[in-house]
Amino acid sequence: MASNSSPSGLSSPAIRIAEQDRSVLQTTTVINNDDDDVHDTLGKFDGDLEQGRKQTFSGFLLLWLGLQSCGVIYGDIGTSPLYVFSSTFTSQPSWDDLVGALSIILWSLTLIVSVKYVCIVLAADDDGQGGTFALYSLLARYVRIAKPGPSSSLSKTSPGRLRRYKTGDMRPEARSLRRFLESSPACQRILKLVGVLGVSMVMADGVLTPAQSVLGAIQGITVVRPDLGTPAIVGITCAILVVLFLLQPFGTSRLGTAFAPIVVVWLLFNLATGIYNLVVYDHTVLKAFSPHYAFLYLVRNRTDGWRSLGGLLLAFTGVEALFADLAAFGRRAIQLSWLCLAFPCLLFAYAGQAAYISQDATGTAYTNPFYNTVPPGTFYFSMVIAILAAIVASQAMVTSTFQLLVQVMRLSYFPHIKVVHTSRRFHDQVYVPLANWLLMIGTVVVTAVYNNTTSLGNAYGVCVIFVTFLTTCMLALVALLIWRLPVYVVLPVFLVFALLDGTYLSAVLTKVPDGAWFTLLLAFLLSSIFVLWRFGKEAQWGAEERHQAMLEASPPSKAGTTALVPGLGVFFDKLGDPARPPPCFTHFVLKFAACPAVTIFFHMRPLDVPVIAPEERFVVARHRALPSAYIVVLRHGYAEEPLRPGIAHDLVEEVDRFLAQSLGTTPPANVPLVQQERTTLKEASDTQIVYLLGKEAMRVGRKTNDDDKEKSNPTWRHRLNVGAFCRRMLLELFLWIRENSRTKLAAFDMEIDKMVEIGYLTDL
Repeated sequence: MASNSSPSGLSSPAIRIAEQDRSVLQTTTVINNDDDDVHDTLGKFDGDLEQGRKQTFSGFLLLWLGLQSCGVIYGDIGTSPLYVFSSTFTSQPSWDDLVGALSIILWSLTLIVSVKYVCIVLAADDDGQGGTFALYSLLARYVRIAKPGPSSSLSKTSPGRLRRYKTGDMRPEARSLRRFLESSPACQRILKLVGVLGVSMVMADGVLTPAQSVLGAIQGITVVRPDLGTPAIVGITCAILVVLFLLQPFGTSRLGTAFAPIVVVWLLFNLATGIYNLVVYDHTVLKAFSPHYAFLYLVRNRTDGWRSLGGLLLAFTGVEALFADLAAFGRRAIQLSWLCLAFPCLLFAYAGQAAYISQDATGTAYTNPFYNTVPPGTFYFSMVIAILAAIVASQAMVTSTFQLLVQVMRLSYFPHIKVVHTSRRFHDQVYVPLANWLLMIGTVVVTAVYNNTTSLGNAYGVCVIFVTFLTTCMLALVALLIWRLPVYVVLPVFLVFALLDGTYLSAVLTKVPDGAWFTLLLAFLLSSIFVLWRFGKEAQWGAEERHQAMLEASPPSKAGTTALVPGLGVFFDKLGDPARPPPCFTHFVLKFAACPAVTIFFHMRPLDVPVIAPEERFVVARHRALPSAYIVVLRHGYAEEPLRPGIAHDLVEEVDRFLAQSLGTTPPANVPLVQQERTTLKEASDTQIVYLLGKEAMRVGRKTNDDDKEKSNPTWRHRLNVGAFCRRMLLELFLWIRENSRTKLAAFDMEIDKMVEIGYLTDL
């Protein structure tokens, strides 16, 4: 009755159980050894892949999240009134130019922020995640534009997660576009590059934003202390920045709640100041709500007007944080806080500043538009609240960096580093220690080098408009391929927003020689790391597949038989694929011609919830081919420590409970066999328990080409040599990063004296 097949993943003669032991081991293979039974048992675990991370809230929680989002997201875009007009004009503007610039600001906030981002872009989330890379991963769910990860049904990157529409369900133009993208490797590489560039540019801006906002606020002190020198301003700014980054471990929820009152008071103060200036000075600037003033401004000033867009775009810097921080707060909370608070306050703030500047007899109000336009008697209060708001402004990009870094790690574009979930209620509020300290160092260095907002302004904003333009392009693909909107609806909207973004982008590119090159260079370096890591991971996955195929065709061991070793072996299984044992088990058997009396293949599955209920923590099944072998899956939340001393005893208890429960469905004739399984399990665990881990070493092998015609062609041979050299260099760099970044299971709190590493070599 028992099957004599070898374990899946090994050739039939590779493991041959000794005849004297076979009669005992066969008793475990006659029960629940069918493939369907294994998959049914693990079906609950497979369902984890379809569980979304997206959270929706209403009522008090929605209001609370909206308040938190004020303290995190709007610090950057909300503090732009400190420097927009001073960054736009170099001399006192005429009334027409002032109203024209104001019109551009008002309509940019309306079209780019409110309409495009808040109403449209926020709806294009990838399972609750935001940012340009989320748009790429969303497209990859519906279109075959990305190589799948390890071919495991239990893998997050499994092809089984593709949600590709049936051809008949799509419009003809969308079908043609999808067919083109899926058949064009060049377009697939471009889309991948666009995704990582979006992430990289937001992170590069995350280095500049804290420096720009805090330095701009501290420079305001010179209004009352003109003798305060640059070294003092830079020193105070750096000290504040260090304190800000030291606060990050408290988490997004606490910081957002603590910072929200500051931002709310700041925005309301700007609202009141704007209304006051409009009433007292010049309410006619409200004509700027007519867009023809914006067109007249650009036509009248020609090249100078076009160049001034580089300063006017500072009015919506920070807009990328609305989308990047989507996972931390949710779409409804961001829409609520922007449309009901931040948006109207900023409209009146800019209008009020324009009203004062238009009637300023000294002709200097534009040089410090916020402090010079506050109502009489409120200067010191405005200075304090401005400094506090500027400090908070840094939080938007810091939080965005954490969110985006987690995204790229999930999709294997960056090595896995420590991520701390800072809230049990809001699942995607995270803190990344390494990123936090690197950001702190980079921001302090940038502050010390640039030392004033004018030079920083030349570097600031380029990445923002690049990200908004890339988002527009990706969003058009999402609308056609995923939302399945007709092209006559998508194309006009795309052209409007692409024209807006493209106009700003062309103007801001003039800043590249004056300092913007720094952020572009930083974004390029970050993108290179992301692409390199993904390239290396894809090479690794392919090498592991070839390695597994080699194991399946491996020759029999020298001993000819595989002996039983008394005791229980816990083999850590990275993929948790029930179709094949982990490589560490296969190499153990091949090298030692031995197998533990009882084997447990142990796989850990992290879920995007804080805690898993005890009754849902473990999933157990018999292995489909190996006798006395079990698959145990440990499902754990991000707030739990999955491994601890004595975890093996928990695994034994779960397997024993599984066998005891199976007695109720076992035919009477097979009940003694199940009892024998339980006895074997107890004896093995009482004898000894050993943890066995795979230690995969990798090296770069030579990639050969079997086409003799290509080899005989000197030109083609030269290209092959150059390509092989570049590939080798990239993979060597990938392996260096891998060896210096990967986390080993030995680092967990487990019994070190019971751990054995099984080494094996894989050629890339």
